[in-house]
Amino acid sequence: MAQTPASLTLGSWASAALLALACTSCGGGGGGSQPPPGTGNPPTSSPTNPCATALAADADLPFVEPFNSTAAAVVKRENLRGRTKGDVRDALWLHRAPRGGREVIGPLGDPNLEPAAVVQDAGDISVIQDDGSIFVSANVFDLANNGLRFRPNGAGYEVSKVDATFRTALGSRLALSDDDSVRVALPAAVSYYGASLTEAFVNSDGNITFGAGDNASSDRSVGRFLAGAPRVAGFFADLDPSAGGRVFANAEATGLTVTWCQVPGFDSTATITMQATVQTDGTVDVKFGAVGLGTAVIGVSPGTADTFTPVDLSAANSPVGGQGAVGERFTPTSDADLVAAAQSFYRTHPDQYDQLVFWGETRLIPLGEAFAQEFTVANAVQGIGVPRFDSGNEFGGARRLQSVVNMDRILKYPQDPAQKFLGEDSVLSLLGQESGHRWLAFLQFIDHNRQRSNALLGRDDAHWSFFSDSDASVMEGNDIQDLGGGSFRTVGTVSRYSLLDQYAMGLIPPQQVPSFFYVEAPVNVVPGRDKASSPETGVTFNGTRRDVLIQDVISAMGDRVPPSIDAPKVWRQAWIYIVRSGSTARTEDLATIDGWRTAWEAFFLQATDGRMRLDAKLR
Repeated sequence: MAQTPASLTLGSWASAALLALACTSCGGGGGGSQPPPGTGNPPTSSPTNPCATALAADADLPFVEPFNSTAAAVVKRENLRGRTKGDVRDALWLHRAPRGGREVIGPLGDPNLEPAAVVQDAGDISVIQDDGSIFVSANVFDLANNGLRFRPNGAGYEVSKVDATFRTALGSRLALSDDDSVRVALPAAVSYYGASLTEAFVNSDGNITFGAGDNASSDRSVGRFLAGAPRVAGFFADLDPSAGGRVFANAEATGLTVTWCQVPGFDSTATITMQATVQTDGTVDVKFGAVGLGTAVIGVSPGTADTFTPVDLSAANSPVGGQGAVGERFTPTSDADLVAAAQSFYRTHPDQYDQLVFWGETRLIPLGEAFAQEFTVANAVQGIGVPRFDSGNEFGGARRLQSVVNMDRILKYPQDPAQKFLGEDSVLSLLGQESGHRWLAFLQFIDHNRQRSNALLGRDDAHWSFFSDSDASVMEGNDIQDLGGGSFRTVGTVSRYSLLDQYAMGLIPPQQVPSFFYVEAPVNVVPGRDKASSPETGVTFNGTRRDVLIQDVISAMGDRVPPSIDAPKVWRQAWIYIVRSGSTARTEDLATIDGWRTAWEAFFLQATDGRMRLDAKLR
């Protein structure tokens, strides 16, 4: 049985708002009577879904320019399936979400609870055998031809089932392409989480935001749903209106209705039909027609959400809900609950590790979501672009734990840890990137126009840009050779932590960071390369060199606190291998993992120029 959800607060969390997209204002159109806001009266409707009629009538209109350029599509696929910076709220949401028959592991120290999974050390590798508490089964989408009503309850929302009848007045068609956003002026202010809002942004990916649009290509995750602007997630997924279907918006005095009619997923033939209405009193209706896609987040969020309540929307025959953001994440594949795994580990191990590194006998990351991920669990460091917060207690490492790394299934890695197998990356460089995400790479700076800039950053604003001279940092970018006359060539990749990296890690003072540069407005680039691309040697391009001083970074980010003289110079990791229920860890697999571990300790020392020692031993 689904359990009663509990609201969860992470403490002080500051998330950068997603960038607004300057788009043409699109007004209402359509018309037709609608019910008073919040009354629950059925809307004016026809017995059939209005999308079929609208699509037929709209068939001869000029279509949106397709996203389908081969180079752009290749870049997007690479970025979606690459190495990503995770959001700890994804892990905590998964852990706290209602799920049938699976008990959520309670706080450590509860005398009524036994260890949740079998934990046994094999040398310096801790092996956890799942007992059903770690691997979470697929949460298949089950709301097709259903309706939901989210009502404000003061600090959050309550949600209940309603009929699935669509409003017939669809309004104006929006010319949305893939990963696009359009501003819609509201004739009357909408009250949403206590704010009075007079404009909205309709985003391609099945959602409405307030205050800023969302045209990012990063994973449509719970973390992204919670971060950024206030959001109504009707069906927050990677949708591509340029490939088919239509999106309509009808802004009236009673609120805003947006309808996605047979819009396909990116790179997919599966479609969704869904309608979201935001009434002026903040009541939100979401109606589903036919839905062929299975991965999405559905719910309401106040933006930069510290507090959230996962619920089982299919069980909302009587109102369910709570504080902060409220909703559900659907996925057709199983997931690994690393909060539960960490809690099991800490029941038999002391809290003396800075970072936990998880490996799996089977998949720990759903196929296609990411290759590997890091979740920062707690941060007290200032000046590196990471907000200060602490959720270590949730994982069981209340005193020392700062970060969790998910390296996923071991079988996708070569036995030789130095062998390149993923572009320029090896097992060692990937460990360098995921471990380094604890501090890196989030630095902005004051540019030559005296404006705050993120031009150093690439994918997810958490890696160095392809066009940043990162001295071959494991955090991406490239070692870029200036050929003169505005010409450049990449000559090195993913081999070390640069001196800028080491400053953010607390290993050197700012005066030891030399000037560095990025290339502005690059041209003559190989098709398919952009700032989010993975590192690659031998790529030439042209552009304008822009030098950056460490003081430009400090002017934007503030001083690093604690400074290098006070920052730790030993980083402790615990390596954990998760095996399925009924399975045992094979001796040869443990030997491979341990070989990676010892090679990684040596690589880390070299990559930091001997300034930090990594200890990945359990004892």
